[in-house]
Amino acid sequence: MVSLSWRHQALIQALISRGPLKESDFQSIFSGVTGKNPGVSKRIFDRFLLEINKELSYVHFELRACRDQYDGQVCYGVVNNVSDEQSKLGTKYSVPQIAFFKGVMEAIAQDETASGSISSFDALNIRPENQISTEAGSSQQEVPAALRNFTMSQKEKTLGELVRDKWLCLTPEGNYGIGIRSLLDLRSWFRNNNIPCCEVCNEAGVKAEICSSRGCTIRVHKYCLKNMLPQGNNKVCPGCNKAWHVTVTKVEEAPEEADEENEISENQTAASQPKRRKLRSNRTFDTDLAGNCSSQASGASTSGVATRRVTRSTSHSGSQR
Repeated sequence: MVSLSWRHQALIQALISRGPLKESDFQSIFSGVTGKNPGVSKRIFDRFLLEINKELSYVHFELRACRDQYDGQVCYGVVNNVSDEQSKLGTKYSVPQIAFFKGVMEAIAQDETASGSISSFDALNIRPENQISTEAGSSQQEVPAALRNFTMSQKEKTLGELVRDKWLCLTPEGNYGIGIRSLLDLRSWFRNNNIPCCEVCNEAGVKAEICSSRGCTIRVHKYCLKNMLPQGNNKVCPGCNKAWHVTVTKVEEAPEEADEENEISENQTAASQPKRRKLRSNRTFDTDLAGNCSSQASGASTSGVATRRVTRSTSHSGSQR
């Protein structure tokens, strides 16, 4: 069992107290507490993450890395791998707020155009009571009053809190998108509900490009397009083998030094689905969200590291953006 130093603890505490951090911010903290540059001392950086995750695994936490689908930047965060009623009771969000958030997430994930966002108008018109499972024998009278009476002002307040806590994000157009914390913490929810994946990195293709060929449903993140062969703008769709015409702007490209990390996640097994489908797992979503809300709010002093997936991704992250 590895004994963690105050340097390890400082990294963990930074992620717990601040929430998910961009790679540059996380590496700056690492440099500050260790005096090492992650771009130069990759092996030391990787070893730190491994040592942290070994310890975090004892308390069912994990230091995880993923890309922000809206800007392509790598982010790090500590997530809770436990989804039980105890974790659910510890969440800072109420049942109506979780139901409302679930509706927003479903609306974004079900978008066939993979725009990755919905308008404020659409978000405010989502009804939390529609997120209750319709089991045999259930009726409208069984829907809790708190869900039926969730007001517009309460929805607006909840949206603000979800953006502040990084469960949602605001796009440059002023729409609501999926926040980096959701991409980190609710990975199993995307996978279990058959959200179409990016053909290149196998992560959920919430904000992605779709093949223009009729009948083809292949999705690719904008920052993954450069990894499609052949090189340059003369891409070929891996599904229909037809030309994929795309112009990737400089803003949309991921940092060059981090282009390989998180391309293939060892734990991703989801397959692409051609059309929007009704998301089937209410319990998985509720417990995942509640457990991870609890983990971020707890401020628990734990030690911890990256599993093989995180170590593998960070080994290529190199220098800052």
